Amino acid sequence: MDTSAKAVEVRFDDVTMWVELEDGRTLGVPLVWFPRLLDGSPEDRAKVHIGTVGLHWDELDEDISIAGLLAGRGDMTRTRATAA
Repeated sequence: MDTSAKAVEVRFDDVTMWVELEDGRTLGVPLVWFPRLLDGSPEDRAKVHIGTVGLHWDELDEDISIAGLLAGRGDMTRTRATAA
């Protein structure tokens, strides 16, 4: 699997983050995978910085790697609650 692709554009709808890659692929990622983005305003989501290996939002304190998205990983900073 090629994990070296670079993002060229990021956009959102109500439930999905869409990431256009320079090689022509488009990734559709559920916003529920990234609670900071889900809870963020559309204005804050639009302030994405596209770097060489990932995406960053200053206002939302969120960093997402393209390699992680390609591997199907969501927010790795939060642990999932387990049922008692």
